[in-house]
Amino acid sequence: MRPLTAIAWLALAVAPAVSSAQSAAPAVLRIDAGKVAARVSPMLYGLMTEEINFSYDGGLYAELVRNRSFMEDAKAPVHWTLIQENGGTGTMALDPSQKIGDAIPTSLKLTITAASASRHVGIANEGFWGIPVRPNTRYRASFYAKAAPGFKGRLNVSLVSNDGPAIRVLNQVPSLTNEWRKYEVPLTTGNAPASAANHLLISAAAPGTVWFGMVSLFPPTFNERPNGNRRDIMQLLADMKPAFLRFPGGNYLEGGTIATRFDWKKTIGDVSQRPGHMDDAWRYWSSDGMGLLEFLEWCEDLHMEPLLAVYAGYSMNREGLQRVAPGPDLAPYVQDALEEIEYVTGPAATTWGARRAQDGHPAPFPLSYVEIGNEDNFDRAGGGTYEGRFAQFFDAIKARYNKLQVIATTPVTTRTPDVIDEHYYRNSEDEMASYAHMYDDRPRTGPKVFVGEWATRVGRPTPNLSAALGDAAWMTGMERNSDLVIMSSYAPLFVNVNPGGMQWPTDLIGYDALNSYGSPAYYAQKMFSLYHGDAVLPVEAQDVPTRLWQPPTPSRRRGPDGEPPVTQATRPQRPPAQQVPTLFYSATLSSATHTIFLKIVNRAAAPQEVRIEIGGVASIEPKGQSVVLSAPTPDATNSIAQPTQVVPVAAPIDGLGTSFTRTFPPYSITVLQLNGK
Repeated sequence: MRPLTAIAWLALAVAPAVSSAQSAAPAVLRIDAGKVAARVSPMLYGLMTEEINFSYDGGLYAELVRNRSFMEDAKAPVHWTLIQENGGTGTMALDPSQKIGDAIPTSLKLTITAASASRHVGIANEGFWGIPVRPNTRYRASFYAKAAPGFKGRLNVSLVSNDGPAIRVLNQVPSLTNEWRKYEVPLTTGNAPASAANHLLISAAAPGTVWFGMVSLFPPTFNERPNGNRRDIMQLLADMKPAFLRFPGGNYLEGGTIATRFDWKKTIGDVSQRPGHMDDAWRYWSSDGMGLLEFLEWCEDLHMEPLLAVYAGYSMNREGLQRVAPGPDLAPYVQDALEEIEYVTGPAATTWGARRAQDGHPAPFPLSYVEIGNEDNFDRAGGGTYEGRFAQFFDAIKARYNKLQVIATTPVTTRTPDVIDEHYYRNSEDEMASYAHMYDDRPRTGPKVFVGEWATRVGRPTPNLSAALGDAAWMTGMERNSDLVIMSSYAPLFVNVNPGGMQWPTDLIGYDALNSYGSPAYYAQKMFSLYHGDAVLPVEAQDVPTRLWQPPTPSRRRGPDGEPPVTQATRPQRPPAQQVPTLFYSATLSSATHTIFLKIVNRAAAPQEVRIEIGGVASIEPKGQSVVLSAPTPDATNSIAQPTQVVPVAAPIDGLGTSFTRTFPPYSITVLQLNGK
């Protein structure tokens, strides 16, 4: 991050240095609709994702069974329970001597010693904080199973309420063989009430031994994709109309160790043969059901462009970094990245394009951007290795795919990246707002900028309105400078709000097993994404109100490889107080429709009167539209129980023209759509 320069603070210089939330005179915004200050990047607003906060397993990925391949714990079948009804008896245990393939080195053995028509014995899965059941819904259960000689029973497959013996829905497998076979069982509910307090039960009424592998349960998915995604969460994303998806994500890409990185070749093909891996960056198991192809199909479903991050030989272990030295040691990882790109973009006649076709998608995917690693600024001890690692990847990718834009995760000098990825997490609304002008004076001679992770971290598990106001102030700066900042994505995107589901606050979209919601910051993102033109218009501001903000004393944290001890001379000093605007703005023009989109962020506790003067246009129609996100208090937020407390409200407005005055509500984000001629 950089301190603000005098030029960047120009908007503050024209504002009175008062702590009042409202200036004595109305603020004035003069928009020149006859000039184009910059072009709005068509890729400006997108998504970033990684496996954190149970984003995939237990989140977007629609699989309802937890620990479906019995791999989470080598000693016990966690999240599974032995069920012994009415005096039936049996045992269950992991059995590495029986497996359905080389990738999954174990199965679950159920030994039934006593059972009858009224005394069932079986295995039950608790799901991810419950298994959601909705009325009149068809679920797809599947599993691999085999029986020992002598087992004559059938298997009952059911969804059962946790609150008692009530069975929501039941189906049966008539018989088993002595060889592994996949069984698919539809389960269609009737008028069962919507509830997450359920479990999946597979049981038998006869003694004997049965082995299970890869037990799965899917609800209906978005676009009805097999192995697909939750409909409700996908719809929230679709409503944002994002331009791109950065995947597979930050620390999840790197892993806590090289062995636990996102190893893309282990995430493709038949899900029953994907071993999964420990997401030790965030300390829970990843099934890898959300693999490389599923990320690409996610992009396809939402009409987004993939932004592929490739592993770059660096993992950030909590006990110290793990690096692969540039040169021969790094060469296999570079080759792996080239093959990954081929899997994404190669024709079906190529080696990895053929593998993609075999996996069910013959057509190549579009790809314009490849990011080398993630947050390699932490690899700084002894000069770091990213400079050499980036150069090796850059040269190899450009030699084979010269049209791809290559993104660096930290500044480099021996090669010129096309784009650099910058991350900004701020811990208060004022702090985020104080940086909203930081790109105004950035030289345009270097790489373009991708703000790949950013957020105002106020509210948990999801942001409140104060965070949304800080976010919106920041977004006006990115939008105003979108000739330089060509892409941006909030992070983290998802959080499972159940106890134990969150590793990192604050997160854009919240959900539990049954429901989901967008935070106020989600709606701010949506407003900026939906309402903008293709050209940035110059805006001059006068009498912009400010308020006094005291920045916190910077913390002195030890890096992954340690830092020198803090001395009196190096101890961080408390910075001086600053005047930070309470009013932020940006204006863009649609060249096709001549619509001006004026965004106004009023962070103050009082209404703000603004005089708006528009030049460079013959006239402005008197009628237009406003979209307003506001609440009586900045602490207002959304939740599972109250998902729509803070949502945008659209309304027609009149009294517009080339000069008009409008009052903006306190704690509000407003988009005015003005129709020019």
